[in-house]
Amino acid sequence: MKWWSVLVVACAACVQPAVLDVGEELDVRAAYSREPALWPAPVLDAGIEHRELGLVPRRKASDDPVLKAREELGELLFFDARLSGTGQMACASCHDAELGFSDGRATSFGKDFLPLPRNAPSLWNTGLRKSWFWDGRASSLEEQASMVWANPREMDTTPEKVTAALASSRGYRERFAAAFGSEEANATQALTALAAYEQTLVSDGSSAFDNFLEGDHAALSDAQLRGLHLFRTKARCINCHNGPLLSDDQFHNVGLTYYGRELQDLGRYVHTKDPADVGKFRTPSLRNLGRTGPYMHNGQFDLDGVLNMYNAGMPRITPKGDQVHDPLFPKKSPLLQPLQLTDEEKADLKEFLLSLTERRRRVRAPELPVVGDV
Repeated sequence: MKWWSVLVVACAACVQPAVLDVGEELDVRAAYSREPALWPAPVLDAGIEHRELGLVPRRKASDDPVLKAREELGELLFFDARLSGTGQMACASCHDAELGFSDGRATSFGKDFLPLPRNAPSLWNTGLRKSWFWDGRASSLEEQASMVWANPREMDTTPEKVTAALASSRGYRERFAAAFGSEEANATQALTALAAYEQTLVSDGSSAFDNFLEGDHAALSDAQLRGLHLFRTKARCINCHNGPLLSDDQFHNVGLTYYGRELQDLGRYVHTKDPADVGKFRTPSLRNLGRTGPYMHNGQFDLDGVLNMYNAGMPRITPKGDQVHDPLFPKKSPLLQPLQLTDEEKADLKEFLLSLTERRRRVRAPELPVVGDV
């Protein structure tokens, strides 16, 4: 890997004005066939740190037998619906390995196959995040899983029920002994093992964009290169979708709160109770975007719909009547502005976004240990 393939971080104040036109004035292929530090300067709003797009750090398979045992145990737990209160749901129920560790639905099914309110985010590169859920209410992978266990609309279980199920299985006890040095399985260790497995879900660098970053400058088509330039300039995507994960891991109100309407979701405010957080949701990673639709926190949009909305500056949020003085009335991020992209530019941008999709990896569910064989 070339030294320039890694993330380039530069001071926003040092960024030179960008070339906005993607026509004859700029030879896009020549401009982007250099190391990223020499790419055309991005269009960034004031106060936005320049975090260049780059490769996700590769994760080598561990040669530590204890860590490997924990990862293997975590994979079993990830697929085991018997840990849930009804025996219906596993982590894999909403995070299907062959659907980008999402589930392809607008919103997932929960307990008793009733719909949940939010779209299941992809778990690719989840171990590289700073917080979890669309609203960031979990501060660790272990906490995220424990919240899903406890949610009565999801797995609806308790640490005691999980511990009892695991303790009743000779196969699980043996695996806990290998992973933690004791057959006395418990829910806390189960969460540690789940987190160890989820940390293995890392991009493999097989996308066309990654190949381009690695030095194969024929890996992207002309349309995809024009889309890359648009992404970093006129389309303003890089303000929020930056760095190796193409996400700033921050929270923004993009105008989809549906305040006072059927699909209302107050977003991060539900967790923080800060009125400034009404309608804010995490910036999703765009990696493997081609397999993780539909999009947005409520899964209401396909990719063309998302591009059309961003091109329009997202929905206009205007208070009416009593809402004028409502302290919780959502305020859309000022980063959202009409883009005036042409149909051809939207098509190029879409082609670039699809170049972030990695090769399909077939994941076979593991054979689970027998439960109840004491």
